[in-house]
Amino acid sequence: MESPSDSTAWSRNTLSRRLLNRVLTVSFLIGVVVSLIQIISDARSVSETIDKEALETLEIVKDAATQAVYAIDEDLGEQVLEGLFKNSSVRFGAILHPDESVLASRTRPLRKVAWSPIIDFVFGAEREYAIPLYKGKRERTRYGDLRILYDTVRQGSAFMERSILVLVSGIIRAMALGLILYMVSHYLVTRPIQHLTRLLQRIDPARPDLSLMRIPKGHEHDELGVWVKGIRNLLSAIIEHQQHRKEAESRIIKLSQYDPLTGLPNRSFFRAQVEEAIRNSGKSGQRLAIFCVGIDDFKNVNEQYGYSVGDRLLQALAERLSTLPDIPVNVARLGGDQFALIVFNTHSNFKAATVADRILKTVGKTFLIDTHAIGLTASIGMTLYPEDGEDAERLIQKAEQTMMLAKSRGHNQYQFYVASIDAEIRERRKLQEDLRNAIMNDQLFVVYQPQVDLRSREVVGAEALLRWRHDVRGLVPPDVFIPIAESSDLIHEIGDWVLDAAVRQIALWREKGIALKVAVNLSAQQFSKGDLPQRIVRCLTRHSVPPEMLELEVTETSFMRNLQETVNALSALRGYGIETAVDDFGTGYASLSYLKKLPVAKIKIDKQFVQDLLDDPDDTQIVLAIIQLGKSLGLKVIAEGVETTRQEKYLLDHQCVFGQGYLFSKPLSPEELERYIQKSSSHVT
Repeated sequence: MESPSDSTAWSRNTLSRRLLNRVLTVSFLIGVVVSLIQIISDARSVSETIDKEALETLEIVKDAATQAVYAIDEDLGEQVLEGLFKNSSVRFGAILHPDESVLASRTRPLRKVAWSPIIDFVFGAEREYAIPLYKGKRERTRYGDLRILYDTVRQGSAFMERSILVLVSGIIRAMALGLILYMVSHYLVTRPIQHLTRLLQRIDPARPDLSLMRIPKGHEHDELGVWVKGIRNLLSAIIEHQQHRKEAESRIIKLSQYDPLTGLPNRSFFRAQVEEAIRNSGKSGQRLAIFCVGIDDFKNVNEQYGYSVGDRLLQALAERLSTLPDIPVNVARLGGDQFALIVFNTHSNFKAATVADRILKTVGKTFLIDTHAIGLTASIGMTLYPEDGEDAERLIQKAEQTMMLAKSRGHNQYQFYVASIDAEIRERRKLQEDLRNAIMNDQLFVVYQPQVDLRSREVVGAEALLRWRHDVRGLVPPDVFIPIAESSDLIHEIGDWVLDAAVRQIALWREKGIALKVAVNLSAQQFSKGDLPQRIVRCLTRHSVPPEMLELEVTETSFMRNLQETVNALSALRGYGIETAVDDFGTGYASLSYLKKLPVAKIKIDKQFVQDLLDDPDDTQIVLAIIQLGKSLGLKVIAEGVETTRQEKYLLDHQCVFGQGYLFSKPLSPEELERYIQKSSSHVT
C-alpha cells in the first residue's frame, strides 16, 4: 500500500503532467523564436522605409531649396523649411551655403513615448540625411546643402504595436498547436501507460496475477502491446521462479547446515549445536567436552593417492566417528581435514582422555579404499565446559588452537586446553617478533658437529646447526625457534642466512687448506619457492666454493609434503653436483618405491633409533633394516646420535661406517672444529 504522501508525490510526477509541462514550454519557446524572427524582419523593413521616406521628402523640396540658396533669399528658405516641417517626423532642417554657413534653419524637440528606449535601440533616436543643391542640369555648380534630422518615433511606435501583436499571437498559436499535439499523444500513449501503471500497482509481487495485465484496446500490435506481453512473460517467469525457490530453499537450508562431502553438520551448525548443548548442560549441571580432531599430514595422502581417494577417506572417517560405540557424541566437519565432536556427560577429565584415546585408536585402524590400505594418525585438542569457557565459539576456537599445538609437538596424541596454552601462544608470538630481529641484531650463529668415519675416526664432514643467543633469554633451543620460523615466512630469510654462513665458512676453511664437506638442513617450506636451486648455486658462486663441498639434508616429512616440488629442486641441484641426504630417516612416511625415485646419495638413521640400539629390539631391527636398505640402493648410510662405543661397534659390525654424535664431539664453533680436525688427523696418523 502507498502512503498518501507517496501518492501525492506520484501524481505530481506523472508522465502526463511532465509531458504537458514539456509541451507547453517547448511551444512557448517556439512561439517566441518564430515571432522574434518575424519582428526582426519587420524591423529591417521599417528601417528601410524610414530611409526612403526621408530621402523622398528631401527630393520634394530640393528645387525650392536650391533657388533659395542660389538667390540668397532667407525668406524663401524659411518657406521651404516650413513646408518641410509639415512632415511630423522632421525634427530639424537647415539650408546651408557651401561654406557650411546657415541660410535658414528650423528645429523642434524629439518626441518621447513609452517605447522610446526600445525604438532608440532598434532604429536610433534620430537619423541625419543631407543632399547637395545644384543649379541646372548641365551646370554642376554646388550652391549648398539641404540637411534634416529625422525622428524615428512615429514609425517606431507603429513597429512596436505590430511587434507586440506578432509576439502574442505567435505564442498563442504555438501553444494551441502544442496542446493539440499533447491531447493526441495523451490519448495514444500516456493514458494507456497510466492505466497499465495502475494495474501494475495492484499486482502483489508475492502472488502475481496474470489476469490483471490486459493489453489496452487498439494497442494489440504496437509497442504498448509488446510491452504488456513482455510484462506478462516476466510475471510468468516470476511465478515459476517462486515455485523453484520454494523447492530450493529447503535444499539451501540443508546445504547451509551440512557438509556436502560427508553429510555431517558444518561449522555454523556445529556452533549452534554447542550453544544448545551448553544451554541444556546449564540446566542439568552436566559437563561437556569439545574435541577438535585434525588428521596428521593429510596432504601427503592427497598427493600420494589422489584427491578422489582423499575425499572417500574423509567420508569413511566421518562414518567411523559418527558410530563410536557407547559414546554419546555429535560429530561435525569443520573443514579440510578437521572434525569436531561434542562429548556429553564428561564428568571427569579422565573420561574425556579415555574418549580421546579411543578416537585415536579408531582413526589409527587401517582404511581400505579401493585397493589401497591407508593408515592415519590424528591430533586432538580438547576444551571442557564450563572450565574453559561458556561461549560456544570460544570453546571451538580453543579446541582448534590446542589441536594445532598438539600437532606441533608430535603426531597421534591429544591435549587438553589449559590457561597455560594461551600464555604459550603469546610467548610464541613474542619469540616470533624477536626472531624477526635476530639476524639484524647478530644473534644467530652456526655451529658444526663433525661427521666421522667409524673405522678411522677421521672427520669426513660436518653438519651446520643453527643457534640463537637471545639478548635476554640466552640460548634458545632450536626445537623451540625452528618450528616458529617454519610457521611463518621467516624460514626463508633464516634459511638463506644459514646457507650463506655455512658456504662462507667452507670458503674460509679452504683458504686454510681444510677441505671439509658441510651439510646444511633445508626446511620443507623452502621448497615452496621455485628458485631454491638458483639461490643455492648463486651462493656457491659468490663465495667461490665447488658444489661438491656442500651437502643438503632434507627430512622425510619435507619430501612427502611437497614431493614433486622437492624432487624437481633436488634433481636440479644434483645436476649442479650438489648431493642430498635424507635426514631423520625412519620417522616419516617414505616407502621404498618413493625412495628409489628421490635424487639422494645418503640416508641418516634418526638418533631416536640409535639411542636405544641394543636395548630395544624394535629399534635394533629398524637400524639394521635401514642399513640393508641403503646398501641395496647404493646409498651411503650415516647414524646420528651415536653416544656409546657399544653403538659404534654394532654399527661397524653391520657395515654402517659413518657416524655423528656426542661420542665423537658436540657441535663446535669453527675455530673449535679446526682444532678437533687437527687433533683427529694427528690421531689417525
